[in-house]
Amino acid sequence: QVQLVESGGGLVQPGGSLRLSCAASGSILSIDYMAWYRQAPGKQRELVARMASSGSTAYVDSVKGRFTISGDNAKNTVYLQMNSLKFEDTAVYYCNAVKGWGVYWGQGTQVTVSS
Repeated sequence: QVQLVESGGGLVQPGGSLRLSCAASGSILSIDYMAWYRQAPGKQRELVARMASSGSTAYVDSVKGRFTISGDNAKNTVYLQMNSLKFEDTAVYYCNAVKGWGVYWGQGTQVTVSS
């Protein structure tokens, strides 16, 4: 089992920045992927950014150049640095981990972009 705890969400003005953190614990050895998803009201959950164990990353087109996913192995933590935030980035952001056949989710953290 892998436990994931997100933090760092909040209210920010358009153009502002936030950094989300996802602390992983439990059976974290050999996790294949760590990712951030988001779900806005009335919309399906979508993949925002993903990082493989190799370090390779991928992003949804709408956040390319603005968001960066990174990891700190010593802290067992994955980050999502979000810059130049837009109204449409408002959503609950979820941390996700994939290990073999197991898929794990955090509880989510709210990000609201509003003036």
